[in-house]
Amino acid sequence: MPQTTEKVARPPVVAPPSPRTRAPRRVRLWGKATPWLFLAAPLALLIVFTYAPVANMLAYSFTDWDGVSPELDYTGADNYVEIFTRPELFRVFFVSAYYLAASAVQIAAALYFATILSFNIRFRNFFKGVLFFPYLINGVAIGFAFLYFFQDGGTLDSVLALFGYESDHAWLSTSTSANISLAGVSVWRYMGLNFVLFLGAIQSIPGELYEAAELDGANRWHQFRHIIAPGIRPVLSLSVILSISGSLSVFEIPYIMTGGATGTETFVIQTVDLAFRFNKTGLASAAAVVLLLIILAVTWVQRRLVPDDKVDLT
Repeated sequence: MPQTTEKVARPPVVAPPSPRTRAPRRVRLWGKATPWLFLAAPLALLIVFTYAPVANMLAYSFTDWDGVSPELDYTGADNYVEIFTRPELFRVFFVSAYYLAASAVQIAAALYFATILSFNIRFRNFFKGVLFFPYLINGVAIGFAFLYFFQDGGTLDSVLALFGYESDHAWLSTSTSANISLAGVSVWRYMGLNFVLFLGAIQSIPGELYEAAELDGANRWHQFRHIIAPGIRPVLSLSVILSISGSLSVFEIPYIMTGGATGTETFVIQTVDLAFRFNKTGLASAAAVVLLLIILAVTWVQRRLVPDDKVDLT
């Protein structure tokens, strides 16, 4: 019988993997350096116009420099001791209470308008522009405009006269009425910023959540309470931080309208007067450092009390 030869199938020959070619060293170094090249310009501007002035301010706070003389003497912590031993330097912080109250009104009004205009209503784009427009105006122009608004026989008195109320009250003549008037101006000016922040945060919430809430029978209040309010919590926390820091460092509007007279002087106006009116730049630098530390401390406490947790609405 003839013998049959069986062919045995051989496994395919697999070529060994070729070693991975590495890019030249110059290319790798260039790839690592490229992001820093883009960051070089903004970092240089940040260092030159932010960190370097802060470092100089901190250095001047330990001297008796008058802001003019090329000579200055190191005085140690004498400026800080003077700040904390003179109650009148901290008494101006009571004025910030008016602006803190105004900030609460401002945030509440901005949140209200942002919630209303986030829904489909008529002329909402027009009202968005009206609410945001004051924030675009220069602070000095706003100060001069409202200076004529609150003067005797000015715009406010004329408007009140149309409703039969004859006012002989000088709105900027007493401490209480002047601070309330100035705080009201700050509400009008800065509400647009909070309004835009809240509106952007509300519009970032998925629309499916509103549709599901409507199917479950939720009204507008329920949607705000259970969808909008939790969804914009990080932005709300940011607005509170900005409002508190802004209330402690108010300058433009009271400086233009009253110059700090009639009990409207703020801590920043007092610091500017120390530096440029009384030629105590060293003491003014120490006051600025103290204000910076107070704002950082308030921000830290606020972040500890209200941590910025990730919001999950699903």
